[in-house]
Amino acid sequence: MLDETLLDAPERLTEADRRGLLRGAAEAGARVRTAARLAAEAGVGELKPDGRPRAVLIAGPGAAATQAADLLGTLAGAGSPVIRLAPTGVAPAAGALRWELPGWAGSVDLLLIATPDGSEPGLSLLAEQAYRRGCTVVAVAPARCPLSESVNGSHGLFLPMATAPYDHDEPLAGAAPGVLWALLTPLLALLDRTALLDAPPEALEKVADRLDRVAERCGPAVVTYSNPAKTLAAELAESLPVVWTEGTSAGPAGRRFAAALAELSGTPAVVAELPEALAAHSALLAGPLAAAADPDDFFRDRVEEAAALHARVVLLRDRPIGGLTAAPAARDLALGHDTPISELEPEEGGELETLAELIAVTDFAAVYLALASGA
Repeated sequence: MLDETLLDAPERLTEADRRGLLRGAAEAGARVRTAARLAAEAGVGELKPDGRPRAVLIAGPGAAATQAADLLGTLAGAGSPVIRLAPTGVAPAAGALRWELPGWAGSVDLLLIATPDGSEPGLSLLAEQAYRRGCTVVAVAPARCPLSESVNGSHGLFLPMATAPYDHDEPLAGAAPGVLWALLTPLLALLDRTALLDAPPEALEKVADRLDRVAERCGPAVVTYSNPAKTLAAELAESLPVVWTEGTSAGPAGRRFAAALAELSGTPAVVAELPEALAAHSALLAGPLAAAADPDDFFRDRVEEAAALHARVVLLRDRPIGGLTAAPAARDLALGHDTPISELEPEEGGELETLAELIAVTDFAAVYLALASGA
């Protein structure tokens, strides 16, 4: 059950935020600036690569590495494939995970290691393996962690992660807002130097400014009726979020939102891109999850019996390619099955800025849903 009174009680929200999730979302802009500064101090701006890598391989534990690979792959386009190396192991613990390079990896490829921990022996072994293969290795992790010694010993480049004191109060969630931006920002700066994507220092500063503006609109002191993140959290209470995305940047933002909902609040969600989502989810909206599926639901005793779970569409839109949009068809499909729909569309700006806004608003919504539901 969602405690909606908690959403408009900033002091209670702060008390409930034992994992620092709300603070991480509010300080995302500052985290980007710190991460960009640390990357510059590590010499990223002075790098002069010989050319684009044949492929970019990304390794790391949990949601943060998965989402970083997704975001970087989307931004890089077809320039060089961005491939996540999935770990193997018997448990999602630092000592149990192992990563392997593909057989074709060699001197023309770039290995990126991104981890908020840095104590994983498997990542240190991976850095050594990459060195023997001739791969260029760049790692982002907390300073003075075991991984930093391995990367430096393998003649790689180690970029210290921008951390905050409260990161160590509780185990870090992979989907935590601060973790994403701390790992992603230095990688953006690095891949800008390889001409794989466009993320110069001024673009990263615009991203930080956009994140600051979202924090002003979605912060805990802003009441629900004028706060898009709190409004979305309240709308998603006791529903199955069906996340539809449209536009290049919206895809990875929607997938991150679904992952954050699952990890932070325990809310399952399904996600797909328009227009394919209309065919993929039409049966779902026509089935028992549709609001119209149970005509007697209005007359039930909601004190004695839990409310039925119904779908709610969340439409995340960026600028559609060529101006073509499937949004009207999406609205017709949802409303035709009595399924409510929430829509988010960023303000105009560069691709990085609009992506950052979609991620930031949905991050705040996932955090508010987690806190108000007691997760």
